[in-house]
Amino acid sequence: MKVFEPKLFTAFKGYKSKDYISDIVAGIIVAIIALPLSIALAIASEATPEMGLFTAIIAGLITALLGGSKVNITGPTAAFATIVAGIILSQGFDGLFLATIMAGVLLIVMGLLRVGSLIKFIPHTITVGFTGGIAVTLVVGQLKDFLGLTYPAGTVAIETIDKLKLVFENISTFNIWAFVIGLIGVLILVFWPKISKKIPGSLIAVLVGALICLIPIFTVNTIGSLYTISSSLPTFSFPTITGERLLALLPSAFTIALLAGIESLLSCVVSDKMINDKHNSNTELIALGAGNILVGCFGGIPATGAIARTAANVKNGGKSPLAGIIHAVVLLLVLVLLMPLASYIPMPIIAAILFIVAYNMSEWRSFVAIIKTKKWNDILVLLVTFALTVIFDLVKAIAVGIAIHYLIVLIKFIIAKKKAKEESTKTEENITEEKEENIE
Repeated sequence: MKVFEPKLFTAFKGYKSKDYISDIVAGIIVAIIALPLSIALAIASEATPEMGLFTAIIAGLITALLGGSKVNITGPTAAFATIVAGIILSQGFDGLFLATIMAGVLLIVMGLLRVGSLIKFIPHTITVGFTGGIAVTLVVGQLKDFLGLTYPAGTVAIETIDKLKLVFENISTFNIWAFVIGLIGVLILVFWPKISKKIPGSLIAVLVGALICLIPIFTVNTIGSLYTISSSLPTFSFPTITGERLLALLPSAFTIALLAGIESLLSCVVSDKMINDKHNSNTELIALGAGNILVGCFGGIPATGAIARTAANVKNGGKSPLAGIIHAVVLLLVLVLLMPLASYIPMPIIAAILFIVAYNMSEWRSFVAIIKTKKWNDILVLLVTFALTVIFDLVKAIAVGIAIHYLIVLIKFIIAKKKAKEESTKTEENITEEKEENIE
């Protein structure tokens, strides 16, 4: 398999006119799904709402044009929320853009070195551990808006434990109307798919929440009350580079690249099974790297393949990269023509959407299944990775999780080798004894 062979060049063999219609429809539907998610994930990352759309448009378009999968949809995902928020706090937006570009370069290098096929060697227990941890951090981060809490001016918290403390310290500012709207949002997101699978529940929740907020009694924060909404197109701006900043951002850039690679290739594996195809993992990494470099240059946040949006693309008829291209074009039109309307979206609805995102990504079933195996080594790696993700950050969680896993593998290998040697020695002794007995 070639290192770089975009599916765009081969996806249209045997393509029929009805397939064009199918791809266009799928692209529009995925864009509708991606719209509230992109805004919500940007807000969860302490970025501005339009930065989420910049990311979905730019990365979505580039990976559709250059990627190694026919149907993978790329954009902002929950995996990066805590990392991005931490970078913005410590290095500002300029630092975030540089870290995103660095991650893009690392992804391209990984693709050129054919690392795509090696990512599968990252233990399943680690991926389950940190995705579960990310889900918890995402939920804790949205409690403030879901409960309508008010924090003292200047309050900043990035660590999950600090956010949880602030929730308890400021619980007296609980806003019943925010909670009611958030609860309505959750109920819509849970039960709407039983009514219609074509129209995404997140869009219905946003529309219903915005309409409720028109009633004077429902005084809650909206996106417009917290952010200045802009419908301007992203502009090119390269971040400031210094040796000190590069060193400071390298661990975060490496984590972003690793997470982006893992999540995107997992998304490709899922979609391969759905469409009976085989993706080119190294091509996908190179395309993802190029997408993130451009995202960093045009003011977005890190991007990766999104499993939920990719699955929605396939289920709604997506067959080629055209669907991903249409998805990006539709979001661009929304940005230019309709972005000011996002100011009416209530923050509790954003929190509700992210609660469901957290639940869907948590892999709690896999978490429980690993616990039930009663394999102490897998359980140890799982719990350590999960705990470090929640308490500290993904950099430490992944590094320590991998170190523990392969340390255990090494210890088991040494023990097995020692046992094999002892058994071999015993066998040789038995043979010698038998020979001696035969001689006698």
